[in-house]
Amino acid sequence: MNGNGSQKVARLERLKVEIIEYVSANPGCSAADIVDYLSNTRRMRNHGLTSRKVGFFIPRYLKNHVGFTLDRSTGKRIYRAA
Repeated sequence: MNGNGSQKVARLERLKVEIIEYVSANPGCSAADIVDYLSNTRRMRNHGLTSRKVGFFIPRYLKNHVGFTLDRSTGKRIYRAA
């Protein structure tokens, strides 16, 4: 699925904005919290992100906007606004 159609770009931009807004409003959230927000609260059922994929998506597209630290007890990433 390669290409840069306008719908694909628009979906990617909306996903970026939704994640930035959620992490800004809820610092200290995990990848599972982000996926839950997108799927259940925002009803973005076809966003395609799982908890594991969030860990790849954020450093690739949002590295200047969202940062993370590792939780010492669980080893999970805890996201915050940069």
